[in-house]
Amino acid sequence: MGAAAAVAGALTTACAGHDSPPVPAAPATTPPAPAPAPGPRRFPGRPAQITHGPTGRPRVALTFHGGGDPATARALLAEAERGGARLTVLAVGSWLDEHPAMARRILDGGHELGNHTQRHLDINAMAEDEAYAEITTCATRLRRLTGSIGTWFRPSRAKAASPLVQRLAQRAGYPHVLSYDVDSLDFTSPGAPAVLRTVTRQIRNGSVVSLHFGYADTVAALPALLDELDRRGLRAVTTTELLT
Repeated sequence: MGAAAAVAGALTTACAGHDSPPVPAAPATTPPAPAPAPGPRRFPGRPAQITHGPTGRPRVALTFHGGGDPATARALLAEAERGGARLTVLAVGSWLDEHPAMARRILDGGHELGNHTQRHLDINAMAEDEAYAEITTCATRLRRLTGSIGTWFRPSRAKAASPLVQRLAQRAGYPHVLSYDVDSLDFTSPGAPAVLRTVTRQIRNGSVVSLHFGYADTVAALPALLDELDRRGLRAVTTTELLT
């Protein structure tokens, strides 16, 4: 073996006897936390209790009681998104306690999320302290899950809030109470065609429609309802968008 070959062999043997220096591991990356959800807004010139939006623009708000089977809720959200609709969901706090992932599912779909009390009892019949706790306990749940108390408060078991409940909602951070001018009556399970007829007979520019998660009739009626809105030139937007 020549001298050059002997040196090369010695170097090869020497290198083989030592591990290569470790490659530094890439630093772990943490996905950024979701931005806090939007909070309540004050709409100057609008009443403390809002039942509808401007009638001069072809927009409506489809608002939903947030409760019931989460699978039905997810199906409804998927139908809304296929139809290009953005919803307002007023969630019951105890429902969010049982199904916390629904808060982010609603927001990630481009919808808005609000407060429909903690236990969905007759808030207008409650004493002041108890009624205030119903509002603030749900608000706390929303803040913990989304970083915000939600965009709207809607009273439970009532279309309209009593003057006391309006004041309590304002104290809790909600400048307006959200009511509605179209009641779908979907919670009576009348069948999808009846839900569709009830809404389409009443809906107009600026309408705020009351609907519910948790009812198969509502899921079944939604595609035809969105088709009818489209035929009439009405766009389903969030309540905040309706008023902005």
